[in-house]
Amino acid sequence: MKKYILAHDLGTSGNKATLFDLEGNLIKSAFYSYELITGSGNTAEQKADDWWRAVCETSKLLASTVSNKDIVAVSFSGQMMGCLCVDKSGNPLYNALIWADMRSEKQAQQISERIDAHSFYDITGHRISASYSLTKLMWTRDNLRDVYKSTYKMLNAKDYIIFKLTGRFVTEPSDASSTCLLDLNTLIWSDDMIRVSGLDKEKLPDIIRSVDIAGGITNEAAQLTGLCTGTPVVCGGGDGCCAAVGTGVVKEGRANCCLGTSSWISLAAKNPVKDKDMAVFNFAHIVPGYIMPCGTMQTGGGALSWAVNKVFFKADGISESDKNAVYKTVNKEVKLSPVGANKLLFLPYLIGERSPRWNSNAKGDFIGLTLNHTRGDMLRAIMEGVGCNLDIILNIFKNNGNVIEGLTLTGGGARNDVWAEILCDIFGLPVSIPEKLAEATSMGAAITAGVGIGALKSFDEADRFLNIRSKISPNRNNSKKYSEMKALFDEAYYALEPLFEKM
Repeated sequence: MKKYILAHDLGTSGNKATLFDLEGNLIKSAFYSYELITGSGNTAEQKADDWWRAVCETSKLLASTVSNKDIVAVSFSGQMMGCLCVDKSGNPLYNALIWADMRSEKQAQQISERIDAHSFYDITGHRISASYSLTKLMWTRDNLRDVYKSTYKMLNAKDYIIFKLTGRFVTEPSDASSTCLLDLNTLIWSDDMIRVSGLDKEKLPDIIRSVDIAGGITNEAAQLTGLCTGTPVVCGGGDGCCAAVGTGVVKEGRANCCLGTSSWISLAAKNPVKDKDMAVFNFAHIVPGYIMPCGTMQTGGGALSWAVNKVFFKADGISESDKNAVYKTVNKEVKLSPVGANKLLFLPYLIGERSPRWNSNAKGDFIGLTLNHTRGDMLRAIMEGVGCNLDIILNIFKNNGNVIEGLTLTGGGARNDVWAEILCDIFGLPVSIPEKLAEATSMGAAITAGVGIGALKSFDEADRFLNIRSKISPNRNNSKKYSEMKALFDEAYYALEPLFEKM
């Protein structure tokens, strides 16, 4: 009799539930959307009850496709860096302030006045920012005093669902590290961060391991989800960390490059990367004993989408088949352009930049444009510019003692074989592309559940779930040419940096 794991991915636009068997095969998935509430300024909220409704509906649907007795575990990937305040009964006291909410700039400034930026980075693995749960809970205390006073625990998205399923208030290291209240060196709540924030430590949930069983599904939750009472609920982790597990980044030497609208590189490391410029950041990994250093750029795939949809082809609003035809034309023209795009550079900073520049004023630029350049040159320069920026992040990891043997490429951009080859040559490392590009986070949660219940002996068996579609090896001649171009790319940014500040 086949056994199954149910993985939920609580994202920003909705919850994707996926049923896997223990061999790593995807059986069926379901999606339930929910609302993002935005208001004046940079606010972004969601209703926790919407998350719960999404989990209930998708669970019922998937549980009805197999015998629910054969679902041996439930686990989660969830959006990180949020702040949901609940009372002792687990009732939400206010909407969740999600990762995109930036209203707590004043509180971030207060933190920067109380602790040195590098000390904060050494403790938490992150820069001081209004992105994190720390400042969001401070904002709640300062602006919603009754809510803060009544708060029993602050939770992230998946932690709230775990409570609804099991009745326990817990989190695990990956989500805890996204709050900036965790000491990344000890994996316990930081007394230093509690001191500088003035928050109540009692309002933070207990920390257990990502692979730990938080509890069994209660009778009430079983009735609402269609799952069996007592089914083990394994914690899982934050979405970025689950994506790492779902791409096989579970030990040293492995890295993941996600080429989505924004793009990032993450890896498994024994220690945090403590970069002197704080260009990258660190989360606790789902895999016990590991840290997940990460560098995220703002517009990766988004830079190419901008050029294709807004500038060269006006591809917005066309059918999927027509869009595929457009990208075939893009790739055909890019292939006609040589390495280096006929000496054309592109800085991909269309909405400022996070890693590695951390400059909100940075701008996108074509540098060296002449009448001789073609559309293919410009499109190739965009692909190469994104690759050069990601390579800076990669080299920060290498320069901090991390050996990287190869990368797994995921995200929508990984469907573009031409771009994948360009990245492979820029990185000078082998690149693997999985068959299922959209399932990394759910797969990571399922693998974590498999380890948690003992169905997988260890995370080394993650490859059972990872079906690689293709592997690319770097062209050494191209890599040598890119090595020279990367130096120009960096020089171009620093030459223009003073101008960005004036614009």
